[in-house]
Amino acid sequence: MGVRVPPSCFEVSRWLDEFLRVNEIEDYSGALNGLQVAGTRDVRRIGAATDACQATIDLAAEADCDLLVVHHGLFWEGAKPLVGPAFKRIQRLIESGLGLYSSHLPLDIHEEIGNNVLMASALGMGEVDSFRSTRGSQTVGVIGPRSLSLEDLAGRVTDVCGSSPMVIAGGPEHVERIAVITGAGGSMINDVVCAGADTFVTGEGSHHTYHEALELGINLVYAGHYATETLGVRALAERVAERFGVEHMFFDVPTGL
Repeated sequence: MGVRVPPSCFEVSRWLDEFLRVNEIEDYSGALNGLQVAGTRDVRRIGAATDACQATIDLAAEADCDLLVVHHGLFWEGAKPLVGPAFKRIQRLIESGLGLYSSHLPLDIHEEIGNNVLMASALGMGEVDSFRSTRGSQTVGVIGPRSLSLEDLAGRVTDVCGSSPMVIAGGPEHVERIAVITGAGGSMINDVVCAGADTFVTGEGSHHTYHEALELGINLVYAGHYATETLGVRALAERVAERFGVEHMFFDVPTGL
């Protein structure tokens, strides 16, 4: 059996773009899903992290990773000067030869290893359906049956996310149908109600969603933005490692938010 040749950063990136359907998924205009910084070495070790921040970039460089795959990338709001922290992040990537690949909404809604489906599975929901926003055609979350008390659901969320969630008990004490949108999904509460959920598990939301949950008659469970968005990128790194026969590791830098 011949020695397997390690892939280039661009080869891995092309496979990720196709697997995640990056060019088909609408996202924030400045999100720039895909390869954000080209690596200069063949890929033998994949790093994964939820956020592209100085801490995760430093950890990946110190671990001799060749490509860092993240959920929250470097770019969100268009062109900005490369000064201060923004420059230091880019500088460390370039000096270490480390590539950076980012996938935001394409990873959230992926039907196999997306944040939404994996969180739903971790909560014991079993088979789920995707649902779309009432304001457009974009899939935003998953919904499915799960019969348990709201207290038991909160306990399950604690086990999965590592900390107790904030629970706004606007709906029934016994949960029957749960919607999941990881990350900052609180603004989608009306979409969740229209989808037929009695309980909504998400990461975070605005102050006014407290009153909206009570007035709409739905339970709202805030489990933390970071805590709800580690599963997808972990699974993605594992999938890349299997596909290309390389090592992978996850860098956990929780924000508590």
